[in-house]
Amino acid sequence: MAISHLLFYLISLCFLINPFIFTKSDPLSTQNCPRSNTSLLNFTSQFVMVQHQLRGSFSIINDCSFRVSEFDMLPGSSHVHWWGAFGDDYENLTSGFVISHDQLNDTVYKNHSFVVSLMDNVTWDQIKVVSVWDSLAASDFGHVVLPDLGSESNSSVKVDVQPTMFENCKVLSDTYRLRWTLDEKDNVIDIGLEGAIGIQNYMAFGWTEPGREHDHMLKADVAVTGFMEDGVPFADDFYITKYSECMKNDDGTVEGVCPDTMYNTSNSVESVNNTRLVYGHRKDGVSFIRFQRPLKSVDKTYDWDIDVTSKRTCIWALGLIKPPDSLRPYYLPQNHGKTYGHVHVNVSERVNDCVGPLDAEDKEDQELVIADKKEPIVVTSGPALHYPNPPNPSKVLYLNKKESPVLRVERGVPVMFSIQAGHDVAFYITSDPLGGNATSRNMSETVFIGGPEAQGVQSSPKELTWAPDRNTPDQVYYQSVFTQKMGWKVQVVDGGLTDMYKNSVLLDDQQVNFFWTLSDKSISIAARGEKKSGYLAIGFGSEMENSFAYVGWVDVNGTGRVNTYWIDGMNAQSLHPTNENLTYVRCRSENGVITLEFTRPLDPNCNRKERKECNNIIEPTSPLKVIWAMGAKWSSDHLTESNMHSVKSNKPVRVSLIRGSAEAEEDLRPVLAVHGFMMFLAWGMLLPAGILAARYTKHVPGDIWFKVHVYSQYSGLAITFLGILFAVAELRGFHLGSVHVKFGILTILMGCIQPINAYFRPKKPENENPSSKRVIWEYIHMYVGRCSILVGVSALITGMKHLGERYNDENTHGLTWALIVWVLLGALTFIYLEYNKRRWQETVTRSNWVLGNSEDEDADLLSSNGNHGEKESVMSDRMEIQLEPTSGVRYTVI
Repeated sequence: MAISHLLFYLISLCFLINPFIFTKSDPLSTQNCPRSNTSLLNFTSQFVMVQHQLRGSFSIINDCSFRVSEFDMLPGSSHVHWWGAFGDDYENLTSGFVISHDQLNDTVYKNHSFVVSLMDNVTWDQIKVVSVWDSLAASDFGHVVLPDLGSESNSSVKVDVQPTMFENCKVLSDTYRLRWTLDEKDNVIDIGLEGAIGIQNYMAFGWTEPGREHDHMLKADVAVTGFMEDGVPFADDFYITKYSECMKNDDGTVEGVCPDTMYNTSNSVESVNNTRLVYGHRKDGVSFIRFQRPLKSVDKTYDWDIDVTSKRTCIWALGLIKPPDSLRPYYLPQNHGKTYGHVHVNVSERVNDCVGPLDAEDKEDQELVIADKKEPIVVTSGPALHYPNPPNPSKVLYLNKKESPVLRVERGVPVMFSIQAGHDVAFYITSDPLGGNATSRNMSETVFIGGPEAQGVQSSPKELTWAPDRNTPDQVYYQSVFTQKMGWKVQVVDGGLTDMYKNSVLLDDQQVNFFWTLSDKSISIAARGEKKSGYLAIGFGSEMENSFAYVGWVDVNGTGRVNTYWIDGMNAQSLHPTNENLTYVRCRSENGVITLEFTRPLDPNCNRKERKECNNIIEPTSPLKVIWAMGAKWSSDHLTESNMHSVKSNKPVRVSLIRGSAEAEEDLRPVLAVHGFMMFLAWGMLLPAGILAARYTKHVPGDIWFKVHVYSQYSGLAITFLGILFAVAELRGFHLGSVHVKFGILTILMGCIQPINAYFRPKKPENENPSSKRVIWEYIHMYVGRCSILVGVSALITGMKHLGERYNDENTHGLTWALIVWVLLGALTFIYLEYNKRRWQETVTRSNWVLGNSEDEDADLLSSNGNHGEKESVMSDRMEIQLEPTSGVRYTVI
């Protein structure tokens, strides 16, 4: 008697603890309910899973109540009700009504069964859909559609089962479950794989070779399932011949974990791949795939028959997916790490050890858009394909071409919106999760920016700027004023990368943000992906080959890592670890989005011959070519093909570190080649030729030397200015930090001084020695001209070196040596002419043929007559030479 009383009190206590799990009405009250609507009596169905991992069975008891059994659901808010509507579409569900006083509290439901009573004023003929509804967020967790039955002859009705429901369930790990339903009559078994894993992961399950007691993976018949990059589910039949990823040999054969269709290419895909995808979804961070396979397969080479009468050893694994490439057009499983095992299963036995729904740590699969103060967020509208909070209207908001993503903004950082969603969509930021003007629902809301006037189209967008401050809540919503549930969440976080770094740009394809801050001798760099990945890599170079790479990832211990590499090829063996001097290194993963940060010196200042990374010099005045790549996983050692990227930049982006801007890489070698040729023509030929003409051709009759000197100098300067304008226009400016630019500017200044000081040349007095001013001017004019040629040649050589560093072009080395040879030939020519001139002067002096001063040296460079103006005046004077004849007669020779 005491025991019976104790049991009674324990049962009563259970009812008090969970007052809403079980119905408030008891079986006695249901017996008093009238049964007028007999058409729906005993109707049985299963819930359509929409959110919160809801699954279970539904059956109508009578006109006043219904029974829910095997009910699983993750907790929602305190506003979750049993809901009735006239249809399962958006308009009908959002205009529905509460049908029961029994609420679903915020606990986890684990295989519960209970009876729910309808309200007194609610009858089944008012309801076409029974839903588990969160009225606060207008969210449908799951629902049952009632049939339209009008006759009593169809009183006992059972609809098709939902793809999420199975007869059996077995726990494989804390995050992985196996479900199945056996159908011996049709020779098939339906299998459901369910895992709280990332969307980049696969789920594998299959049968081992009969009788194998160890090395269970070898010769195993396995189904590999997952989701493609566009979110479409897949299930493929695999066969394992080796403990490795699928590899294709030189003779065309394959080995490893490979699809059956790669082993057997002669037969049709249908006869080889016996795994048929039935259904798949990705909800609440949980992947679910249902597929079907025969118990006895046609393919006896790569498939094992399933014996339903005995236990068989099965294997399972979880890991990262490698997307298809040109050699292997399949989604292939990569190394599973430690998430694998084997289990003994008899498919004919009833098993259900799955208690409650899977609860993923990361439930947010929606894409993330991170606001940048320099780039406006483009707001458009488009069809609803994967809206995160069903039900939803047919048209929703897109941010930067992504469907209703989570928008992350930083406090204190202005966010610009370019609204192009159409005139029927008025954009605004609100505290209300539904939008659509909460005041029309008698609800209050805080509007942070936007409103009925915030509407625009692509040809005439509406611009808005919002700067969240310290008082902005951690979570708000972007929505439309006119229609509910078009937008989604806005995460407001404290200042981050955009506040920490002075400059940022979007790299190629707008999938990676690149941040940097320059200092005197170092640069701080950060990179952040715009999509989920296992690692993020950025490289400095025109392409992956011959580039310096920085790879950031989070290892299995949750530690962020950044490693540096030199890449000299296109395979895993071409990645050579380097030992760069990185400081302030950080790497983190937020919802699968990788962010890496580090600081490095501009010039490593080490031996370039001994260490490859010493050549990784960043010149702030030169555009930095940046590329990127993302992939599923990375490792600090034992790099293999599995570490290759799944997505990468199509072309490098040239980042101007000083200006804080970026542009797509363009091959400007033709532009720079024309600039270099013009400068070589000016400073390697014309200007030196003019100087040589002035010094060594004055003995030629007439003023030929003068014309050659003046015309070549002016032509050289004109070509120089054209070359400068050509380069500046194409390169959009230049910076004084470059050695080549410094030499070039000095050359131009010295070249411009020459015609100016020639114009102010002091005159030489007639029949007198030159004045001191004239002597000083002659020395200045002569040595400035010669020095300008030397500086110009230096500019040519450094320009060639700059071109080689910019494009890693080996041809520039040959051109540089050709230029040096040309300069040496010019130097030898100068030495030869100078030697002949001095010998001639010495000969003239010894033979006493000099009748006066060397007037040719005193030519007026700006006079059209050259030195002949003065020469003729001197020759016009009478020159008397006294000769003493032997006869004593005196002659005068004029």
